[in-house]
Amino acid sequence: MAFALKPAAAFLAIATAVAPLHAADWPARPVTVVVPFGAGGNTDMMARLAAQHLSAKLGQSFVVENRPSAGGALGTGQVATAAPDAYTLLFAASSMIVLAPQLQKLNFDPMKQLVPITNMGTGTQMLAIKRALPAKTLPEFIAYAKANPGKLNFTVAGTQNISHLAPALLFARAGIDLQMVPAKSEPQAISDLISGQVDLYFGNSSALLSQINNDNIRLIAVGTAHRIAAAPDIRLLRRRCPVSSSRHGTVSSLPPERLSRSSRRFAARSLHSPARPRSRIA
Repeated sequence: MAFALKPAAAFLAIATAVAPLHAADWPARPVTVVVPFGAGGNTDMMARLAAQHLSAKLGQSFVVENRPSAGGALGTGQVATAAPDAYTLLFAASSMIVLAPQLQKLNFDPMKQLVPITNMGTGTQMLAIKRALPAKTLPEFIAYAKANPGKLNFTVAGTQNISHLAPALLFARAGIDLQMVPAKSEPQAISDLISGQVDLYFGNSSALLSQINNDNIRLIAVGTAHRIAAAPDIRLLRRRCPVSSSRHGTVSSLPPERLSRSSRRFAARSLHSPARPRSRIA
């Protein structure tokens, strides 16, 4: 069964404005960058790096504000319904545009109320399990889970996102049953896995690779097309089942007709200057 992981994206957006946004007069005051996920996670760290770069580049403060809840819908909605002045930006994963509208009833329309400014980078996902389990590979884990139905659990960094849906798809295709234990953020999810409170976590490879030498967890699959140099022994998830990876970027709630071509180009150049190249996360 093929399990392919496609890149997940982060984007920047603004709200509907009364007048066009021009590079010459923006930003004239501090800009809020909303991250609809908890502090310390992959998206949050990328947003803070981007905000730091923009503050230095444009001479104005870009302040990151974490608004986690409802799978990211709370923070995304805050930007979609914000004052249409281009001073509230969204830094989130592509799942907020692609998945959220399909999974829950929103009080805003991300396709109509948010405009993507730029893609900040792409990343992939990795599957990690508790090392105490008698499994060293994904096939062995699946076999163990089948022999112990309902006895294993997994954690997710928020619901209705890739860390939730990708393992759910894997479990469904593999015919195994695990109980979900939601975490408020990726750092908490990884901490719960390390402490042995949960058996499995499917998360960002950049975060999980930092734990590659941790004696309490085992990395058993990665969602890339080819094995990664940082961990060449970890098998490819796509050989078992297809899921997707993450893109990160910035979005604005300005409508396309208000976010001028020059403004979008200006923001993109500021973010992707030679000093801050477009990133690829392991």
